[in-house]
Amino acid sequence: MNETPPSLLGLTTYLMSKTGKAARGRLADRLAERGLRLWHMAVLAALADFGPHVQRELAARLSIDRSDVVKIVDGLGASGLVERARDTADRRRVTVTVTPAGRALLDGLKAEALAVQDDVLAPLAAHERAQLAALLLRVHDGVRENGPVRPGR
Repeated sequence: MNETPPSLLGLTTYLMSKTGKAARGRLADRLAERGLRLWHMAVLAALADFGPHVQRELAARLSIDRSDVVKIVDGLGASGLVERARDTADRRRVTVTVTPAGRALLDGLKAEALAVQDDVLAPLAAHERAQLAALLLRVHDGVRENGPVRPGR
């Protein structure tokens, strides 16, 4: 028997966590079929949305450890999805840029994410989806402004 305790169903944070975990898992499964992880998509999205980044700044923007960004960028670079170039003024700085192939892949990944979103949000009408998105964006912005609730988690 797999029944959620009613006291947990009364906690919005619990429901957000469980729903988020399910949605993330579904998207991760779809990305894994392409040999990718969520961080690959995040790096491509950041580069496409904000332009070229120095690896260190990319790590900070996405809250990813610098060494992990190097591994992610290495993989994306080997696949021709990003390009790296040394800064001529400071050879220690490496700038990462998304390639046209990376942009094309990102478009496909966004379509996958939207398909997962449609699946997860199927019980909601269109106006309810819009309302949920607006409310979650407000919560997201509030969490970002206030920083992490519990550092290290």
